[in-house]
Amino acid sequence: MPRRQEIIMRFAGSIRRPSSHICKTCRLSLHQQRLASTATASAAHAGPIEPPPSGAALPSNTPSSSLRTTYKVKASILLSRPPLLTRDLTPFEKAYFLYQRRLNERLAMPFSRYFYYQKGTPGDVEWKRKIKERLTPARDIGVYNAYAKEGWNDEVPVGAKESEPETQVDALLRDAEVEVLTREEGQEVKKHKVEKPMPRTTEADRVGDTKSLDRRLQRTLYLVVKEGKEGKWWFPNDVLVGKESLHTAAERIIVQAGGMNMNTWVVGNIPLGHYIHNYGATSKNQDKSEELRGEKYFFMKGRIMAGQANLADNKLGLTDFQWLAKDEIQKTLAPRDWNGVKNILSER
Repeated sequence: MPRRQEIIMRFAGSIRRPSSHICKTCRLSLHQQRLASTATASAAHAGPIEPPPSGAALPSNTPSSSLRTTYKVKASILLSRPPLLTRDLTPFEKAYFLYQRRLNERLAMPFSRYFYYQKGTPGDVEWKRKIKERLTPARDIGVYNAYAKEGWNDEVPVGAKESEPETQVDALLRDAEVEVLTREEGQEVKKHKVEKPMPRTTEADRVGDTKSLDRRLQRTLYLVVKEGKEGKWWFPNDVLVGKESLHTAAERIIVQAGGMNMNTWVVGNIPLGHYIHNYGATSKNQDKSEELRGEKYFFMKGRIMAGQANLADNKLGLTDFQWLAKDEIQKTLAPRDWNGVKNILSER
């Protein structure tokens, strides 16, 4: 009989103790279940919770004197004129493109002169004159003969005048001129001039007119306005009215700030970004329940296709405006405001 009881006790002990073959995760789960069941049993024996007396005040997590922090929510429009010209090439790019054109001249088949010009015709005579000057059928690669002993030397130093676009344009214009032999005044030879393309810089660039849209044609220009006579330079903006959306507010701001003489387009309904401007000292409203900390600007993207801004009848108290590129905006805005919008503006 004692032997049988000893066997039963050993079997019961093995059931109570967790087996060493159970993983650590399972043992932790069993332990947590055991703790949860113990806590439930303790709560059942504790009895119901008595409510506080009717006259007692409930504890408050926040002090009664705390104020609700608020911001003015404003919509702002980044009205821009996109670039009208491609950017200028770097000196390396100019030399590389000229090298590619000269290399193509070496690899191409020789020009069949008599296929295009009949021998002895005025066109043949004109061809002989031009090929004698430039040594190559190509008109914009400088003096270069792809089939001569120095034809392999088709590279030019960085900054050489042959790689400059202005030099190439002049060469094309000279080649387009046609010599005409007049019988008047002793067989005088005249050349018909060819109209030159417009320059990449305008009169507004030369005089520094920042109110003109015909300037810095390679860059994006943004409309910035001056708020009050002694105010700061900033983008057109205003507080949202009622349940007005950002898109609708941006369209309203364009009309109220720059007038009706602009053909514009507000792109999309989602802002490009936002900027929080905190006041130096907070202010309170009339009932002293809210504390105004600053302003939140949400910037909408806009394009101007035609027209010009006119602040004569603006309703936002603006006194001046400029069309500026990103590098010019950095010099105009306050440093804190510039840090808030510099990543939104286009580099070009």
